[in-house]
Amino acid sequence: MSLQGHIVELQRRHEALEKEIAQEQLHPNADEARLLELKRKKLLIKDELAKLKISETRH
Repeated sequence: MSLQGHIVELQRRHEALEKEIAQEQLHPNADEARLLELKRKKLLIKDELAKLKISETRH
């Protein structure tokens, strides 16, 4: 997969996690542990995207 393709895939996953988090937060008895895990995954993807975008601008 090309660098750009990888970035697009990570952006898609980040967006999907964002939607999943929003959906979970709608529940009156939202699972806090699940929310924390989803947010952690989203943050890891965001960090990876930032690194890839930096390396993309260097090439």
